[in-house]
Amino acid sequence: MAVTKSNDVTKMLQDVLGAFPVDTKAMQDAFKTSATLSEKMSKVVLEAADKSTEISSKWTKDTLAKLADVTKVKDEPADYGKAVTDYASAQAELTSEALAAFAEVAKKVQMETVELMLAAGKDISEDATAAVKKATADLTTAAKKASATAAS
Repeated sequence: MAVTKSNDVTKMLQDVLGAFPVDTKAMQDAFKTSATLSEKMSKVVLEAADKSTEISSKWTKDTLAKLADVTKVKDEPADYGKAVTDYASAQAELTSEALAAFAEVAKKVQMETVELMLAAGKDISEDATAAVKKATADLTTAAKKASATAAS
């Protein structure tokens, strides 16, 4: 009965692992693709947040300006009712404009996101195809080496 030495097992494992190399370039490419997508998506989100803040700020300023007209002293009691009616009308218009502006921001974010996802899907598919081709070639080479070593 033969006893295998631990050195023989260690060497055998090293040989097996060495025969099947890991392609770190494919991993780096996948990480780079993912990081690039994240950067582009962050840019879209930050631009949308900036534009939304501008819209909100303008809406607030315009609302306060219209409200200032309501709070002014009037000569006639009927003028107070008219001021409130004018304010309500102006507020409806401001709200409509702000909502339309928010909708444009959302539409732009949606379009840019779809474009980025389609481009990223293409990049990921190309990276995966290249990685699979390289892995197949590496495994074929390793299998040939193993067969040649076993035959000797």
